[in-house]
Amino acid sequence: MKGVITAIAVVKFVILLLGGGITYIAFKAYRRTGADSLRVLGVGFGIITLGAILTGVANQFFSVGLALGVLINSLFVALGLAVIMYSLYIQK
Repeated sequence: MKGVITAIAVVKFVILLLGGGITYIAFKAYRRTGADSLRVLGVGFGIITLGAILTGVANQFFSVGLALGVLINSLFVALGLAVIMYSLYIQK
């Protein structure tokens, strides 16, 4: 069980790095181009990344159960994907 917890922590850290990188690049591109779709895209990826990190922290430090953690993470992913979809819709 300890190996699984370690693996989850490592994967959450990788999600933080990749999601944070995508969010940063999207906002950097938004500042350069002024395209609202890139700003909204960054927000969407930020929401997904934040959800992954918050559920990992909640599970490790606040004893949130696996089922509730998965539900909360899924809500963040769904919201983030909806925002990303909207960013693609508003693209000019």
